[in-house]
Amino acid sequence: MKYTGPVYRPPYEAGSLLLQVTVGCAHNRCTYCTMYKDVQFAAESIEQVEKDLQEARKLHGDAKRVFLVNGDAFVLSASRLKPIAELIIKYLPDVEVITMYASVNNIKSKTDEELRELRDLRINDLWVGLETGDEEVLNYMNKGFALKDSYEQLERLNKAGMRHIGIFIFGGAGRGKGIQNAIDTAKLINATKPSAVAVTTMGAFGDSQLAKDVENGKFVLATELEVLEEQKKFIELIEVENVSYLGIHAINTVTFDALLPRDRNKAIKVIDDAIEKLDDEFLNSVPQRHSI
Repeated sequence: MKYTGPVYRPPYEAGSLLLQVTVGCAHNRCTYCTMYKDVQFAAESIEQVEKDLQEARKLHGDAKRVFLVNGDAFVLSASRLKPIAELIIKYLPDVEVITMYASVNNIKSKTDEELRELRDLRINDLWVGLETGDEEVLNYMNKGFALKDSYEQLERLNKAGMRHIGIFIFGGAGRGKGIQNAIDTAKLINATKPSAVAVTTMGAFGDSQLAKDVENGKFVLATELEVLEEQKKFIELIEVENVSYLGIHAINTVTFDALLPRDRNKAIKVIDDAIEKLDDEFLNSVPQRHSI
């Protein structure tokens, strides 16, 4: 199967078939990201997609879940995604879910009818890079959409019957702003009701704009204690019933999964125990992180 450049997927898609439909990231301007800087965005040809599916049928003919790579594959128009989904169903008829990374703008570019049609073709569980519910933080991250767009477009997904997994970044607001970021982000989650929230932690690395801003003092990274306190407040405030908390990303200091609100107290205790056991020097520092 063909893959061009680095391939990224959520940790939870480790068992999914990875099918390349785009190369790189169509936006590729987020302040903190360096993942696709060495790859020019392009859409894969339908001929290559079919060739890969023919190979996949021989190796993984019983696949239940397909993850479309790369950075924001939902950027493809509905007219391009439909034949891809149809080919997947043709060659892998047992597939239950076709999923991928998505931006709020990717949703915005599709009509309500197109969203329903894509859902009927088993496209579901979109991993949406929301990052925060704070307008100021979102603007700094340069995601290319406004906070009101997050609220509006996720509601459109809900009406179309398409589940989404919201991706959020602890520490994204910087030093001294974590609690407010947690409050604003929980508000977004409670209003838009994702099936899951996937969390990671802000790191400044490589030649990202964030790394430059940290170096020149424009952005001050949160301490580890602030990140853990933000994580705790975030979990305390989520009110959605039966939402999965997906927190095993390798750059998180405290890694665990939970079902909220059922596991709320247990999750908070894990964080409290970590704060108690970690030494003050570490808690008051900014650990080096290498990848989002």
